[in-house]
Amino acid sequence: MSPADKSDFAFTFLSILFEGAPFVLLGTLISGFIDVYLPAGTMDRFLPKNKFLAILVAGLMGIIFPVCECAVVPVIRRLVKKGLPVSCGLTYMLAAPIVNPITAVSTWLAFKGQGSLMMTSSRLLLGFAVAVGVGLIVSRMRLRSVLKTKLADSLEHEQAASTPDDTCSHDGGCCGHDHHHGPAGGSKVVAAFRSAMKDFVDVAVYFTIGVAITALFGIALASPGVKHTVESVAANPVGAPASMMALAFVLSLCSTTDAFIAANFQKFSWGAKLAFLTFGPMLDVKLLFLYQTVLRKRFIVWLALGLFVSIGAASIAWQEFIPQLFLKTP
Repeated sequence: MSPADKSDFAFTFLSILFEGAPFVLLGTLISGFIDVYLPAGTMDRFLPKNKFLAILVAGLMGIIFPVCECAVVPVIRRLVKKGLPVSCGLTYMLAAPIVNPITAVSTWLAFKGQGSLMMTSSRLLLGFAVAVGVGLIVSRMRLRSVLKTKLADSLEHEQAASTPDDTCSHDGGCCGHDHHHGPAGGSKVVAAFRSAMKDFVDVAVYFTIGVAITALFGIALASPGVKHTVESVAANPVGAPASMMALAFVLSLCSTTDAFIAANFQKFSWGAKLAFLTFGPMLDVKLLFLYQTVLRKRFIVWLALGLFVSIGAASIAWQEFIPQLFLKTP
């Protein structure tokens, strides 16, 4: 690696690290306070009893709790431990970085003059539809085929313990079992920060590895030969969305800023840009490592393939039919 490449690597690595670290910190802080202050089963009671409606609501929760992809993973891990169904948790995890007001506004501004209404509405709708589809599939899968063994064991243990005989009475008296009610008063804040610190260390290791790999790929993409190859596939109706999704995976941009990058790919079709904006917030290099703190590796592989195929196919189909509803055709 030449001195120039080393300099580019350091610049890219630090840029992505400093951009994403605050969101990781925010996510772990939220997860720490959820761990201490949110009673087990609260999220489950908040969602509709109907499984399908619960997944739909989970896909829209990003409107109320807007987080980017860097922050959502530790939050979901904690919510699942607190009783949120895994299918709803994954739906929220995939949809929240896209289906939220911050991302909508940034996409609108980035594509102003380039069919901003079309791109913004299509991105939100496709992101929601794909996330709900994943949630519906996961709802029919076994817990241990989705979650890491340690997390699945912990969740199954808590579910087995949460029986009617183990609950506390409404008048404040307990049923006679030895429950751990956690710290009280100001010590709850300390406990929340301790939990957040543990999550941050756990997640930050994977995040840093992902950022380092992203920076290395960034150097490779900067070479003239690779640039020419990327541009040569822009006219291919299938290759363009595929290459843009691969680029989104490597660049690992934040969902609140990636639209400004996508808008500058003038040679790529609208559908290819939509694929870039939908696939990136759901799966990129840093998320691949973050997901390993929650999900089984085999499930991550199938999730990646499913997202790549479904988003690519939807982008190609929408390229043929949707633009004519928004843009004037010659």
